Amino acid sequence: MASLQIVDVRKAYGPTRVIHGVDIAIDDGEFVILVGPSGCGKSTLLRMIAGLESITGGEIRIGPRVVNDVPPKDRDIAMVFQNYALYPHMTVAENMAFSMKLRKAPKPEIEKRVSEAAEILGLTKLLDRYPRQLSGGQRQRVAMGRAIVRDPQVFLFDEPLSNLDAKLRVQMRTEIKQLHQRLKTTTVYVTHDQIEAMTMADKIVVMHDGVVEQIGAPLELYDRPANLFVAGFIGSPSMNFLKGHLQGGRFVSDSGIALPVANAPAASDGKPIIYGIRPEHFILDDTNGLSAEVSVVEPTGSETQVFAKFAGSDVVGVFRERVNAKPGQQIRVIPDPNLGHLFDEQTGKRI
Repeated sequence: MASLQIVDVRKAYGPTRVIHGVDIAIDDGEFVILVGPSGCGKSTLLRMIAGLESITGGEIRIGPRVVNDVPPKDRDIAMVFQNYALYPHMTVAENMAFSMKLRKAPKPEIEKRVSEAAEILGLTKLLDRYPRQLSGGQRQRVAMGRAIVRDPQVFLFDEPLSNLDAKLRVQMRTEIKQLHQRLKTTTVYVTHDQIEAMTMADKIVVMHDGVVEQIGAPLELYDRPANLFVAGFIGSPSMNFLKGHLQGGRFVSDSGIALPVANAPAASDGKPIIYGIRPEHFILDDTNGLSAEVSVVEPTGSETQVFAKFAGSDVVGVFRERVNAKPGQQIRVIPDPNLGHLFDEQTGKRI
């Protein structure tokens, strides 16, 4: 195991710059997830860590060693890809052992490592099968087993669950997290799914257009997003945003609706503000609530999502209570005043 340091790393394809001076410090044994929309540079950054992409500028260190010019096979990393990349003519055991055979490891050591990895991943009874005889989840376990057998300093995962169905993704999330807790190997995991990021990571790196927007623990990003992009990306359904200004310690929307603010900045009256409130932080309140016109109600069982027009904007609220309103009807809601977020309208930064 080893720490991983990404220092002012840049990547350009000719005149086109895709990674703009990224700095990330990953501690030994930490599970870090790079998350962001398609095209944000997260997979490119992962491939640079692996040595599959060259670096235009900056340094990548695995432990104390700078690996910018070190070939992938000598970086002591193991990568799990989205498409499994299993050899169809080899059995599960042969696929898992392949990298060790290339290194000419002794046969008893190979068998021991494969047996241990198969036991960890529940593959012991499948070692004689071929990939075509396995389910998608089993193939993903084999790909993970091949990485475990190498006993690397760093695991790299490139959207490993995107080919699985929704139920299997949830199961595999748990299995990968349990695997990390057992092996304690430094792990960098790429996904566009912020639910995967929230549920699995020790630390999340939110990327956008080749720039790191914020780094922090999952709940830190959820509770205190640094800017509008992070606020809108982390959380599902995403945060609601209302345009307006501050007046007398309250937020006043462009439609004239006043909302309470717990900690309004001093001397900020009249300042253009974007007010953010998460869907689950709306409160149903028939006495003190403000009117919202329902457009769609989506019951999910444990909670109800309500899409409505509120304070001149389209918003979504998530309620534990059963909401029986029909489209076109009015409900009365109020944002929790202690859980609202304020952002500068010009810069997008948290206030």
